[in-house]
Amino acid sequence: MSQTTQSDLIGITDVAAKIPQFIGKLPHLVTGLKQAYLRTPNSPAGLGIAFEKAVKRNPHGYALLFEEQKYTYQQLNDWANQIGHYYLSIGAQKGDVIAVMVENRPELVASVLALAKIGVTAALVNTSQVGKVLAHSINLVNPIALIVGEECRAAVDEIRQELNLAEQRFHWFADQETRQHAATAPAHYLNLADEIITFPTFNTPTTHSVKGKDGLFYIYTSGTTGLPKAVIFTHSRWTLAYGTYGHVLDLNSDDVMYVTLPLYHATGIVVCWCGVIASSATLALRRKYSTSAFWKDVQKFNASAIGYVGELCRYLMDAPASELEHTHRVKKMIGNGMRPNIWDKFKQRFGVEEVLELYASSEGNVGFSNVFNFDNTVGFSPTPYAIVQFDKEKNEPIRDTNGWCQKVSKGEVGLLIGKITRRSPFDGYTDPEKNKSVIMSNVFKNGDAYFNTGDLVRDIGFRHAQFVDRLGDTFRWKGENVSTTEVENMLCEYPKIAEAVVYGVEIPHTNGRAGMAAITLAEQAQLNEQDLQAMLSCFKKSLPAYAIPVFLRVQKQVETTGTFKYQKNKLKEQAFDPEKTNEQILVLLPNSNAYCDMNTEIYSNIQQYQYRF
Repeated sequence: MSQTTQSDLIGITDVAAKIPQFIGKLPHLVTGLKQAYLRTPNSPAGLGIAFEKAVKRNPHGYALLFEEQKYTYQQLNDWANQIGHYYLSIGAQKGDVIAVMVENRPELVASVLALAKIGVTAALVNTSQVGKVLAHSINLVNPIALIVGEECRAAVDEIRQELNLAEQRFHWFADQETRQHAATAPAHYLNLADEIITFPTFNTPTTHSVKGKDGLFYIYTSGTTGLPKAVIFTHSRWTLAYGTYGHVLDLNSDDVMYVTLPLYHATGIVVCWCGVIASSATLALRRKYSTSAFWKDVQKFNASAIGYVGELCRYLMDAPASELEHTHRVKKMIGNGMRPNIWDKFKQRFGVEEVLELYASSEGNVGFSNVFNFDNTVGFSPTPYAIVQFDKEKNEPIRDTNGWCQKVSKGEVGLLIGKITRRSPFDGYTDPEKNKSVIMSNVFKNGDAYFNTGDLVRDIGFRHAQFVDRLGDTFRWKGENVSTTEVENMLCEYPKIAEAVVYGVEIPHTNGRAGMAAITLAEQAQLNEQDLQAMLSCFKKSLPAYAIPVFLRVQKQVETTGTFKYQKNKLKEQAFDPEKTNEQILVLLPNSNAYCDMNTEIYSNIQQYQYRF
């Protein structure tokens, strides 16, 4: 949980002091805000239009760098057009959905851009997903096709028979530079690189028929009912992000943004790429984050800006000092989750001058951006919102005797809610029932409606906030949202586990919360040495690595309330401290292939940051 000091509180004099450095950004920001707010749901809008404008501004400048590959704006646009024309030729039309499961590489970027231009929604499948979760995610959005990279094909093959897709709609990219070498597709897959080669490179005729209300992406979030939810991200919301985050970053055509974040998340695909497109700058991609390669890549690509999440910052701070971390031109970074206790240290160590911390969610209607470059804040919000008093024990907002919610005072923590208006709509989930569960009505007056973010934030003044904690049945670990219900269901696939209660616990010096599960065993079952390894193997088959519990607590019986709800507060409070319970606690130490018993020595080492979780 973040800590605040009196110095973090912001007033009008603090903002006034920032005005001189803000003035230079103003023309670019005003341009962006015009595009962001002078729009209606029926206005032509979105990624395709913005990218084609960037092509006109800088056709021969580099749009994308990856490993040894380089693509100019014109080349990337030509490639996307060929993909777009191909899908139009097989009958794809605005409103259709195509699932895309490709790791961070040019084929993913070109495919997403192509689908945006023809009004087809790209369902950005998490490339870590496997088994039932993967099948659910794909079938949930009823796609007309699936684009899969060879690197993800094994996971798709495993559940192929469960997918509601025609045989000829499994489209494939080799795991290589397919513009040069298309390779040969495996059986039962159509080679997309071969199929598109004869199609024209001129802009698809559909780009300007795509409107703000049309779907751009489906981005998956952790589902509180146990499986991922698909959140619709419209072209209008993309244009809002482009006009705000994209222009606040204030890059130019010589800038290079280095991104190691997965592009199936909005921070990478929306926020970071918006900043690049807004300035016709360059996006430099790495397939997966690597601490040892980070500054080497920054040098290789001559990066001047980086995309981040809190975990990435912690990994870089933990790494041994290197000469490379000083001989670079990175002055700006954009992302979320920078912890207050390393904020200043990070800037000083790596020479970063501007941390554009932001707050947004894939499904939400409220956003903050650190436009004034204050420390320790998610920034300023121009969108209508409120921070209201919240009862953590009852897990609900506090209402007065008249039934109205109460706003917190400056410096206090409360629940962040976003007012639903025409300019700040709630686009919602694919499931209408899930939409109802996150909309609060009659908050301050009869008839009003607010989106419940499920996040606690601190009001630090002048429409600025600090992120504090996440509520509900999800927690964040390794930069990913983890659904407790999803993990609970999967843990019970192990024959000896009868019931599981999953929750997040804090490990000192880490971001977010690590997974912990209180498990009860099937009748007369006992865990032996073989189980400690076998459980992990079982979990790996159905869960991505970040969702596998770090700690297991073996209970004889799960404690519930009178309404049969799990007593998670007590479990969270005791966490993995062996001194606070007589029950067996197991821990999965880094780089281990089996759980082991927690003891006081291991617990002490965890507290002293002897392990890098």
